[in-house]
Amino acid sequence: MNSEVKKVLEAVRAGELSVEDALLKIKAEPFEDIGYAKVDLHRKVRQGAAEVIYGAGKTPEQIAGIVDVMKKNGQNTILITRLSREAADYVGQRHQLDYHEDAGVGIIGALPEPDGIGKIVVATGGTSDIPVAEEAALTARVLGNQVVRLYDVGVAGLHRTLAHLEDIMGASVIIAIAGMEGALASVIGGLADCPVIAVPTSVGYGASFNGLSALLAMLNSCASGVAVVNIDNGFGAGYLAGMINHMDAGKR
Repeated sequence: MNSEVKKVLEAVRAGELSVEDALLKIKAEPFEDIGYAKVDLHRKVRQGAAEVIYGAGKTPEQIAGIVDVMKKNGQNTILITRLSREAADYVGQRHQLDYHEDAGVGIIGALPEPDGIGKIVVATGGTSDIPVAEEAALTARVLGNQVVRLYDVGVAGLHRTLAHLEDIMGASVIIAIAGMEGALASVIGGLADCPVIAVPTSVGYGASFNGLSALLAMLNSCASGVAVVNIDNGFGAGYLAGMINHMDAGKR
């Protein structure tokens, strides 16, 4: 059962919430139509994580309007991805915004305390992959996960990867982010005993085809337990890692 619904039911059992108030929380309007967007207000109830605002293609005014609706309906922490500096400046005048320009990520509200089953390790092949890695790391952190960053540990200097074996072996999920030939995911996949989410990046010279080479290499990994998301999709990797890190098989 969804964790948000469980919290409501547990509050009823503990006498902290009346049955009537619990029904209101569960039956609240599922979305709000503001013309240019239908803001999903039930996503946290259905999936355990609130709607995330994808900033690319939206005007600053549209982003701010969606934030207004989410805050009005009790969303305390809001994640905005692919947020431009121009839009961040506009939204920041209306809301207290923590903007991470390298990742194109904006966060409104306080970060939740980590409550996942373990740690999510975010590893990059090189420094050039860090913007995608930060999108993944910040997404995972907003979703209530403890994140360990291992940057510039690519296979061009394998000793750099092996120097972090303790972090790799102790992770509950690993996000491996690399461009060029994308070999980092296979190497980590051969070392770790947890799920590995591979993220190809568009970093590389001409024959890398803007990340297509790394994508195909990761899809063809011979290491078991490696799954692949789209090119430069740090958000998708961070979200999936957060879901895995919050699974409790014994209570499902």
